[in-house]
Amino acid sequence: EKRKKLVIYINPPYAEATSSSTIVGESKHKSGLSDNLTYERYKKDLGRGINELFTQFLARIYAEIPNSKIANFSKLKNLQSSNFSDFRSFFRAKLEKIFVVPADTFDNVKGKFPIGFFIWNSEIKTDFKEIKADVYDKNANFIGTKSILNVVKNGVILNWMQKYYDKTGDRISYMVRGASDFQNSKIVFVTNAASKAVIEHSQTHNITKNNLIECSIFYAVRKCIDATWLNDRDQFLFPNDGWQTDLEFQNDCLAYTLFNNNIQSQYGVNHWIPFTEQEVNAQAKFASNFMTNFIKGKIKPAASNNNLFSATTTLSGFETLTGLEEETTSTNSETTLTGLNQLKFSEEATAVFDA
Repeated sequence: EKRKKLVIYINPPYAEATSSSTIVGESKHKSGLSDNLTYERYKKDLGRGINELFTQFLARIYAEIPNSKIANFSKLKNLQSSNFSDFRSFFRAKLEKIFVVPADTFDNVKGKFPIGFFIWNSEIKTDFKEIKADVYDKNANFIGTKSILNVVKNGVILNWMQKYYDKTGDRISYMVRGASDFQNSKIVFVTNAASKAVIEHSQTHNITKNNLIECSIFYAVRKCIDATWLNDRDQFLFPNDGWQTDLEFQNDCLAYTLFNNNIQSQYGVNHWIPFTEQEVNAQAKFASNFMTNFIKGKIKPAASNNNLFSATTTLSGFETLTGLEEETTSTNSETTLTGLNQLKFSEEATAVFDA
């Protein structure tokens, strides 16, 4: 009963075992986070969330000083990141209130991300799903509210992209993909020259004729919305199925990717030129006409084990987006494919090609 009246107010020390800079080889893993008793005691309960020092504090207070009120400053990743799904399953205190401010309102913090002030009631056990946070600027002016959502396990855009990894098709470039939040969009790019560190840390996959459209969708939605201090930890989520039949969306994503990538012929053959030699008065033949052939419908995706490209009854998403025509025979219900049609672009995308 006495503990129900106990309020623990903390600005806990912050240290993270790994980060995006670690993954791309710019820094090293931080030591000291796993050589303490709290880490050993709670690592099975917190999963990857144990790698953050502030979550070790929260877990220990929640378990060892039950029914208390906890007020703390921290980033929002314990609410949003898929790496913290195990932490959220363990730490089931009710989040009563929260406000967020820019991180650089704190001394010696330079990043552009939100820091939240959380008020937890550990006497009430509930799963966090959603909350509206009050938002203040660096001058303490109230500027509105922001919805903060729990991301279900395996519910981010990287989980969707995994379905389209292609390890057997001929690579036309690498996709460097980063994690699924806005802060990692800066390390999402298309290139012929992925660094050894990036490849070794499994942060790339091959773009081939079989997954070009899906990769373009992944890339375009990640890059076309600017990251801000407020959305920095927001996650790009698993899409609904509407993309499979929205041809204009698919082709616009391809157009966006064509003109917003890091492909340079000095690092290998450029398969991403969306024009013929005649259209741009080239002085020599291009090493590859892959992209113009793909746009004209001359390149057919290979059959896939997950039946994405199968020719039965209904067209797959990829067949639909590339303009494959269907023809039903009179003797059975199977659908046969008669060929590829040229991709049709929106008025806006066409204007980009013209420019």
